[in-house]
Amino acid sequence: MGMSVTISAAAGNDAEQILKLQYLCYQSEAELYGDYSIEPLTQTLDDLRAELGGGCVLVARLGEEVVGSVRGTVDGEGTAVITKLIVHPRMRRHGLGGRLLAAVEEHLAADWSAKRYRLATGQRSEVNLRFYRDKGYQRTRTEQISRTLTLITLEKEAAPAFVTSA
Repeated sequence: MGMSVTISAAAGNDAEQILKLQYLCYQSEAELYGDYSIEPLTQTLDDLRAELGGGCVLVARLGEEVVGSVRGTVDGEGTAVITKLIVHPRMRRHGLGGRLLAAVEEHLAADWSAKRYRLATGQRSEVNLRFYRDKGYQRTRTEQISRTLTLITLEKEAAPAFVTSA
């Protein structure tokens, strides 16, 4: 009998596994842009632990192993910023990224009153751009960060809350 992947809120003791997974997952992005100094590869364990207490952080688990994660925060205007959607390379192409994205969107809308979702990826990250477009995100801004990196921001509106009448 195989184990199924579960998605839940991250706990403080998940920080080390998340950081190791983040380091593994962002190697391909660093290679794509020729820049191994990107923030996901230089983030400290203390910084990550601080993030765990300041927003919505979800993990995907296969047994005890963290095989995916995503983070989100919501500003005062209801815009949820979704970051660091990562899936272990051996678990990719099985729908886990989509499950994590849907779960964080649901949590941010229900628990943090998100009205819209925003995320960003680099212009060379075609797989990411295609994935986000397939999930309903549309390009809203392009920003030249450096000579080699142009950041593309994508957004979509949150689904209206379902209201029942008495």
